Amino acid sequence: QLQLVESGGGLVQSGGSLRLSCAASGTLDYYAIGWFRQAPGKEREGVSYLSSSGSRTKYADFVKGRFTISRDDAKNTVYLQMNSLKPEDTAVYSCAASLTIREGVVTDTREYDFWGQGTPVTVSS
Repeated sequence: QLQLVESGGGLVQSGGSLRLSCAASGTLDYYAIGWFRQAPGKEREGVSYLSSSGSRTKYADFVKGRFTISRDDAKNTVYLQMNSLKPEDTAVYSCAASLTIREGVVTDTREYDFWGQGTPVTVSS
């Protein structure tokens, strides 16, 4: 039912920055959010998570200190600010929404109800 559309991906040099957006077709007030990525030949991995209240976050170790997740419920949009990008960050980035009454983050992929199609990010050396 809920549609998610990512944008903001593209080609960037190593050390550069990108800001990804995840626009929802409706309110995200009741959803926990996750950003995931998948590189060719690799499994999908969680990047960052945000609780439905927006008060709790979690980051994968490989992006901690470089990426920041946030949400603007008034715009039904979630963001992923990516700084100090590395070539190994190259992947298709997808956002997902999990309908939950939890106050915490949702880290289990199986608990996500809606997924965007993804936006590709390429980081050159």
